[in-house]
Amino acid sequence: MPDFPDDRPLVLFDGDCALCSGSARKILTSDRDGLFRLAPTESPLGRALLAHYGVSPDDPSTMLLIQNGVARERSDAVLAIVAQLPAPYRWASIGRIAPRFIRDRLYDFVARRRRRFPGPTWCARPPAGVDLKDRVLG
Repeated sequence: MPDFPDDRPLVLFDGDCALCSGSARKILTSDRDGLFRLAPTESPLGRALLAHYGVSPDDPSTMLLIQNGVARERSDAVLAIVAQLPAPYRWASIGRIAPRFIRDRLYDFVARRRRRFPGPTWCARPPAGVDLKDRVLG
């Protein structure tokens, strides 16, 4: 396992996916306090963490939120992230009232189609006006 700072929540996202990269940019621009760090799943750190938590590094079908040594994936990860962002994003955490199997089924539906979404990928366009130092790992 590569050494990395784990004092704040870390979000692993698919940097080759426009939808995932857009979500990562939205986290960085909305998280004014700099709570979250992000790492693309294609990075050595991302691949090692995916493997460590039992997700295929060659075809990750989920984002991972690692916080306090615990990994959350799929809809649990999304809801835990939005719950820690400011309003109006925080309001989406009301989705927790839906049973996990329904939330995860919806998440999986979108995840299977995620690479069909048009738009720039992470490498092509990091967020403007956000200091990436100490925020993006890998």
